[in-house]
Amino acid sequence: MSDDFSLLSAWRGGDRAAGTELFERHFDAICRFFANKVDRDVDELVQRTFTACVEARDRFRGQSSFRTYLFAIAHNVLRAYLRGRDRDQKRFDGELTSIFDLGLSPTALVAERREQTLVLQALRRIPVDHQAVLELYYWEELTATELAEIFECPEGTVRGRIRRAKTLLAEQLERLGESDALVESTTSGLETWARSLRAQMGRDSDKVS
Repeated sequence: MSDDFSLLSAWRGGDRAAGTELFERHFDAICRFFANKVDRDVDELVQRTFTACVEARDRFRGQSSFRTYLFAIAHNVLRAYLRGRDRDQKRFDGELTSIFDLGLSPTALVAERREQTLVLQALRRIPVDHQAVLELYYWEELTATELAEIFECPEGTVRGRIRRAKTLLAEQLERLGESDALVESTTSGLETWARSLRAQMGRDSDKVS
């Protein structure tokens, strides 16, 4: 079996080994999704995501990729977790509230370059949904169509959110940069620095639990 649909079908039929393979195939990506957003409980949130996937697997009809389906679950798990961490749970809004606003400061990720560190810090200071859009866009290379499915909004809306998120990120880079040279280096090569973090996070995935 080489594709997710075959594994999911076998899993539905009771093949636990297929379920384990599907988990291992997507573990790193789901771990990355949580790693720059929470200061603890990464392993727990990954487990919650796959548990929810198990519980809902019979409702998945294959209309989108399994990967998109899994990230949609992870996004819902994250929002529920952050709402629980917010002092005023009724006011939590992923389009307005940032990880920094919630007082969370993930520290397990170790960037190799100052530009990478600056990008990570800036991402945590933009609203959570905008942060998630950019991280999925840069690190998982999801398309606007896939992101629209995850965030349950029209594709045009998610394209606008990507543009807005990039603007907000640039503003935070300007505020956080230690020098004009660092800001310029990071901003001019933003996509390169952002995407380079994916490999670094893969190496650190066993440190963020």
